[in-house]
Amino acid sequence: MAIQTDGTAITTHSAFRIRVLVGITVRAAPSAIWALLTNAQDFPRWNSTVQSVQGKIAAGETILLRATITPERTFKLRVTTFAPNEHMVWQDGTPLFRGVRQYALTPRRSGATDVTMAETLSGLMLPMIARSLPDQGPSFERFLADLKAEAERDS
Repeated sequence: MAIQTDGTAITTHSAFRIRVLVGITVRAAPSAIWALLTNAQDFPRWNSTVQSVQGKIAAGETILLRATITPERTFKLRVTTFAPNEHMVWQDGTPLFRGVRQYALTPRRSGATDVTMAETLSGLMLPMIARSLPDQGPSFERFLADLKAEAERDS
């Protein structure tokens, strides 16, 4: 499924998978957006959906993220893919329950950048806990709106 860049999240469900897709067009270069996405300590300043990020956002590193949507939980995420100014993947969990978040930056001829984010939750435990999971769509929409506002402010 292609991800639209209108800032609206789309969520799909199946028995063993929930996927949230969202994208937005930002009037900034990929390098400016990448700088924001990879500066862990600065995340809470510009991103209203994040309480804290500890660690270094880089290939093979592990970060600890606390989100406003589930403030009582700290996510331990491993950066498994890291292609500067292009795409990045964060993962946590086991085959029983796994979360995978993908970021992609696609430059446009106009000088703007399409930023897309996809999160897939999957695993054997998903059918048992799916109803207790928060709707991530609104939080992801806010995340990208905050990213857009900050990147465009600085460009």
